[in-house]
Amino acid sequence: MIDAGLGERAAEDVVELCQSLIRIDSSNPTSNERAIAEWVAELLTDAGLAPEVFESEPGRASVVARWAGEDSARDALLIHGHLDVVPANADDWQVHPFSGEVTDGCVWGRGAVDMKDMDAMVLALLRDWTAHGKKPPRDVVLAFVADEEAGGVYGAHHLVDHHAGLFEGCTEAVSEVGGFSMTVAGKRLYAIQTAEKGIAWLRLVAQGRAGHGSMLNDDNAVTALSEAVARVGRHSFPVEVSPTVEALLREICAALEITYNPDDIEGLLAKLGPLARMVGATVRHTANPTMLDAGYKQNVIPGVAHAYLDCRFLPGGEDRFNEELAQVVGPDVAIELVQRQIAYETTFDGDLVAAMEAAIRAEDPEGKCIPYCMSGGTDAKSFSELGMRCFGFSPLRLPPELDFVGMFHGIDERVPVSGLQFGVRALSRFLAAS
Repeated sequence: MIDAGLGERAAEDVVELCQSLIRIDSSNPTSNERAIAEWVAELLTDAGLAPEVFESEPGRASVVARWAGEDSARDALLIHGHLDVVPANADDWQVHPFSGEVTDGCVWGRGAVDMKDMDAMVLALLRDWTAHGKKPPRDVVLAFVADEEAGGVYGAHHLVDHHAGLFEGCTEAVSEVGGFSMTVAGKRLYAIQTAEKGIAWLRLVAQGRAGHGSMLNDDNAVTALSEAVARVGRHSFPVEVSPTVEALLREICAALEITYNPDDIEGLLAKLGPLARMVGATVRHTANPTMLDAGYKQNVIPGVAHAYLDCRFLPGGEDRFNEELAQVVGPDVAIELVQRQIAYETTFDGDLVAAMEAAIRAEDPEGKCIPYCMSGGTDAKSFSELGMRCFGFSPLRLPPELDFVGMFHGIDERVPVSGLQFGVRALSRFLAAS
């Protein structure tokens, strides 16, 4: 194996760290992050850093430490990861979701890909480098934060709003959901996240005339709400291709040896197989009904009914999205904002991107890095508000048959051991060149 500047122990360490992180149940909202934050802080202290633990609310803890580099006069780099995970029902899994079990060449458990794998890579790299007296080229701020799975209000947003000085000098950031391989026509493309859609969590409110369930009622809130929800659920927003998505689609077309046709995006998506689910969500706004709430007794017609929507708007398209959604919902149902987070997009260029590309090529000479837009959201939304260019780069070389994207928030979440070991090597090369 090509030398990645790591000791022999790092390959085992990254696996053991990933297992240990998974075994600490940090489900959001059923648990909190205090226990895992203290565990991470202890590791950082053992590596010679001086971490600080910040609680936004009791138990909602994040850890931040600055790792001094060779040249602290340079702009600093932020590497951030979240410590919380979505809940998991053990009855649905082949193995217990908080076991961290290694089987079939993978580490299994909730958080294995979202995102305790990346947390483990960063910690393994740090332990190895500090054990050998090695410093990064510039200062690196390490942030392990709470609450990303619920929008980051108690994690990254809290740190940005109340402790922005921790990130003094940071102009660039890397984190999750990027740098993983996708196999297209036998070619490995490593998707670097340079954009992500915005979030609008909305509540629909229908008002009507309350009354007895046996009576005629032509002003039924449940009926009005149901009709609006059905319209939203069946609505397809028009295709809009951002610069990031166009670059991705052109690279995929090159791999497939077909011509990119901007007038037939739907036809291209039909040729992508499992990738269509990921890419298709980034060529249009989406609005998905997720929850309904109405009434308190079967024979009482309620005076009000609620529905909840998970909406994701494209970079630069928030106003168009809001206007179109209002038309679909109609004038008789109110739209209320529950939570909004920005969309984000940066360009696929610069020294940091070059360092990512060089790191991937060194570990996989046949691999090629390409930009992509994420349909979900990450803490990059928060840190970008401090002026940082944010990227998703948690490198993994994955077997072509693994449904990696489908495991985010899914059952039987797992990460290949070989992928973790590839990732910590690539991350070490990246940091050395950054």
